[in-house]
Amino acid sequence: MAQKAFTNTIRVVEGPRPARSILRLLARRPGRMTVAILAFAAKEIPVWFLPVVTAEIIDIVASGGDVTTVLVWFSVALVLLLQNYPNHIVYTRNFMTVVRDTGADLRNALAERLQALSIGYHTRVSAAIVQTKVVRDVENVELMLQQLTHPLLSSTMVLTGAITMTAIAVPQFLPVYALAVPIALGLRWALSRRSRTRNEVFRREVEGFAARVGEMASLIPVTRAHGLEQTAVSRVADGADGVRRAGLHLDMLNGHVASISWVTMQILGFGTLVLAAIFALTGVLPITPGEVVLLSTYFALLTQGLTQLLMLIPVGARGMESMRSIAEVLQEPDLEQNAGKRDVDAVEGHIDLRHVSQRYDGADRDAVHDINLDISPGETVAFVGSSGSGKSTMLNLVLGFVRPTSGQILLDGDDMQQLDLRTVRRYVSVVPQESVMFEGTIRDNIAYGLEDINDDRLRGALRDANAAEFVDALPDGWQTVVGERGSRLSGGQRQRLAIARALVRDPRILLLDEATSALDPESEELVKEALNRLMKGRTTLVVAHRLSTIRQADRIVVLEHGEIVEVGSHDELLTLNGRYAHLHATQSGFNP
Repeated sequence: MAQKAFTNTIRVVEGPRPARSILRLLARRPGRMTVAILAFAAKEIPVWFLPVVTAEIIDIVASGGDVTTVLVWFSVALVLLLQNYPNHIVYTRNFMTVVRDTGADLRNALAERLQALSIGYHTRVSAAIVQTKVVRDVENVELMLQQLTHPLLSSTMVLTGAITMTAIAVPQFLPVYALAVPIALGLRWALSRRSRTRNEVFRREVEGFAARVGEMASLIPVTRAHGLEQTAVSRVADGADGVRRAGLHLDMLNGHVASISWVTMQILGFGTLVLAAIFALTGVLPITPGEVVLLSTYFALLTQGLTQLLMLIPVGARGMESMRSIAEVLQEPDLEQNAGKRDVDAVEGHIDLRHVSQRYDGADRDAVHDINLDISPGETVAFVGSSGSGKSTMLNLVLGFVRPTSGQILLDGDDMQQLDLRTVRRYVSVVPQESVMFEGTIRDNIAYGLEDINDDRLRGALRDANAAEFVDALPDGWQTVVGERGSRLSGGQRQRLAIARALVRDPRILLLDEATSALDPESEELVKEALNRLMKGRTTLVVAHRLSTIRQADRIVVLEHGEIVEVGSHDELLTLNGRYAHLHATQSGFNP
């Protein structure tokens, strides 16, 4: 049910037409919206009907009427005023539920879309920009709905009530009302395009600034180590200055909008009072004193509502721009295409690469070229080579993070292009160079994504990963909070927990991406011992710079410039005295 709701949210959002997208989102809850609008119409009756009561009382006083009639009108006014409270609560409950639900729908749809977008998209777009879209832009849409809807509905109700009552009392005065709405629409049309442009510039500056702040936060250890604090501050200051300038330009435009709107509507409102008074004094129209007040009050209410709407143009423009920003993600076509492909319910681990080539967008040559490699179930294959030789691309191809530009990758005899890779990855575990931890307990991190997992299975995974001893020594055991990105643990501890996370899933295919390269010798030995347990009986692909960690691999594949130049066991490749032997000799010279 939730999946369907998210998908529907994505479908109704259009980048070029944000207003239509918002209306479609609100229309998904017709019951609550109908109740909200009816309650609003009821609660607003005093706004447009009280001028009638006022006019009647003035005319009673002017003509020397009796007190009883005044009290009758007072009773009518009292009933209308008292009903405002319950209807306002009903309106607020229903409309704000729709607004908050819409905000939640947008955030959930963004999260779902981000999970469906390709790894290429996430390498191009800063995580800080993504966070800005999910948090700030959705908040702007909610704020726009909160601040715009009330005056919009109120102006509509006042206009309807004013025209109706004026048509009954002084129909000859109706043409005067026709002036206000076209003038207001003209002002909105004249100012909205400039407001949209400046809001877009401001939004782009904020996103760029968010990206710089994200970079600064991630680079603080490097910055501090090299004494580059002032350089980092200057980079952020440049971004902040861009936001300041774009924001100031937007503020100045908003100031013009507010002043022009207020002056224009006030002139119209006061002009109506003077015109009604002239008509009454000259006898051009048979208007009573009470009707002068009635007409003046109605026009004042109308111009006040229109002024408020015009002054909210900046809020609306910001909300619409945020809706366009959200649509950039929801309509992004760079998806990992899995829908409609065959589910996988079992994996043996046979991987066959046939004439596989991969070229990244914008590159002038293939990252890997014409790769042929048949990996048997349970076999351990290591990839070595200089930087940029294509090692990580090989892992990304097998994991499905990137698709082959040409050739085929077969999993247990099936073309992976025809498989739903989300189901394939249930049988795959990855241990990266830098293990990823989230803010939570050790237990939460190991059991991430697994439901109803028993303690014995977790304990066994910790033990096999050589992590049980240090976890038990912590004050709270596996209920210890690891801190953001695992900051309260050492590199070796984080890596052993990453191995435990892989072990507890019992994968058929294991990908190790330089899993020991960042560790000290003591931690490396503990991790290597844990990895040997993890690799047993599983198809394992290893990327390693330290050749000492892959001597036991069944086969070692040597890559250069994206092509396979040598394949064999450690001893076989040393005997060949080729590229691998050269790499081994170089490392042995540095690490006797």
